[in-house]
Amino acid sequence: MKMKKRALQILSAAMAAVMVAGCGTPAATKQTTAAAAGTDTGTGTGSYDEPMTFDIYDVAANYQGTQSGWFAKVVKDKFNIELNMISPQVAGDGIYQTRCSTGNLGDIVVLERTDFTDCVKAGLIKDITADIKNYPNLMSYQDQIDVLNKAIPENKDGKTYGIPCQMTNTSPTSYSQDVIASSPLLRWDLYSELGRPEIKNMDDLLDILEKMMKAHPTNDAGDPAYPLSLWSDWDGGDGMLGIANVTQLTTWYGEKIKGSLLLKPDNTFIPVNSKDGTYYTMLHFLNEANKRGIVDPDSGTQDWNTACDKMKTGRVYLMWYNWQVGFWNTQDRLKNGTAFIYTPIKDQTYYADADTYYGSGRVFAVGSQVDDAKYKRIMDFLDWYASPEGLTYQHDGLKDFNYTVGSDGKYTLINDNALMDNIPVPEELGGGGYNDGMNAINQWMVDAISTDPDTGEAYNKDYWSTYKAATMTQMKKDWAAKFGAAEPVDYMKDNKILLISPNVSVSLPSDPADISIIRKQCNDLLCDYSWRMIYAKDDAEFDSLWDEMCTQMQGMGFDDLVKFDKDKYQIELEAKLAVNKK
Repeated sequence: MKMKKRALQILSAAMAAVMVAGCGTPAATKQTTAAAAGTDTGTGTGSYDEPMTFDIYDVAANYQGTQSGWFAKVVKDKFNIELNMISPQVAGDGIYQTRCSTGNLGDIVVLERTDFTDCVKAGLIKDITADIKNYPNLMSYQDQIDVLNKAIPENKDGKTYGIPCQMTNTSPTSYSQDVIASSPLLRWDLYSELGRPEIKNMDDLLDILEKMMKAHPTNDAGDPAYPLSLWSDWDGGDGMLGIANVTQLTTWYGEKIKGSLLLKPDNTFIPVNSKDGTYYTMLHFLNEANKRGIVDPDSGTQDWNTACDKMKTGRVYLMWYNWQVGFWNTQDRLKNGTAFIYTPIKDQTYYADADTYYGSGRVFAVGSQVDDAKYKRIMDFLDWYASPEGLTYQHDGLKDFNYTVGSDGKYTLINDNALMDNIPVPEELGGGGYNDGMNAINQWMVDAISTDPDTGEAYNKDYWSTYKAATMTQMKKDWAAKFGAAEPVDYMKDNKILLISPNVSVSLPSDPADISIIRKQCNDLLCDYSWRMIYAKDDAEFDSLWDEMCTQMQGMGFDDLVKFDKDKYQIELEAKLAVNKK
């Protein structure tokens, strides 16, 4: 069997390095379950006199360097540590191989699952089997942790090496959110101005967006506004071929991109470059939008940060991520009816992944070269990171700055614009701007949709009873009256237009060297041609470019990539089908 390219490189690097043998570290002190933020949790050894710096290699981090601000103060006060972020998103992919070649990827690592599996094989990840049982917050997710580690092909002895990211305390088939990850979200006031018409299909949506722009060509400050503002720096991410502004929209018609494939609602796969698939459909939608003049002309050159600024300042009229509306929606805008909200399109059926019970695919782990003293404190930190106190800091922020606690123990949001407006934080809480001091790890061990045992409500503030009461505005009442449901997901479930894909934990093979080359070449080509097709002058040019692209992809070995991905993602599909049969 051919050795995977990345695994081979890591193994070679690891063999050349001086590795720490074994994990004979004494068991850590028994921890107590963490309480609400701001109280003594009992977490840790009780003595952190020596300051330490944790080097965190983190694929989720979009910042490189030392954590600063309020979260830095939290971990400094609690553990006497500083967090030094090592981000391949900032430094480039080459840093992965460079650090692997030393045998020391980091003290704590956050990796995609396939790379995590390769690093376990290479000896770059520490065996934490003997110690993790002493950490009750981590052990409250023992089922998820065990499933992850038992799925490692080389882990015949059932050892524990990693902890999944974004686990939940719900179930593998639950869908607990009110709004799915991607759906059409319109400004309610602008939609209402048009009489809230029924939207039968994407052509109707284009008509509505065109009318919105004609009535409101600028934002309140007089800056040009467009229904759609795109960006290119996310293209080819998350293991999906194609541009991000299209890959996310395929789920509006029940399809999900899996590498070079589209998974259809009938559980069959077709190539992503098939004209029968929704990549073609949604790319054509963006081309039609551009021909109507409703796509921001900066779209092909601007990055996410530039597009984000436009969303914050009211220069965009269609959003499609459930978290994206956070750049605009505030309690005030929900009250005055200018917020974004899901607007049904009659011919759509939506694909949604279930709660990430077993994790989102990324993994936390400990580097194999940490010494005993640092290892002990790392485990204390990771246990706290999974505790109710740690999760409250991560998901809700600072008590009496981001929220208050009522006599009934429920939380009430304050300073709801702290993140977007980078509101100054008092010096005694760490100083600086709130956004500047956000947790730079940028990856949670436990998802915010999970239930906080101290409040009985989700960590996510959108699900607090106090927030729901505060945001039951006239806008929400009007929306509910029109669509006959309290929340968007309720509408989708009631109308049987939501396809929930179970969460499973499986290990998928990484690319052999030849497949890795084909994948990159085909992705680069697909992304390049996709942008050219968005700007095609007519259908004839659009289809000519599409056919030309497909021919070139075939010449690059696309059929081999499709075959590899079918075998790969069939493993995941069969696991999901098995869950549905239970």
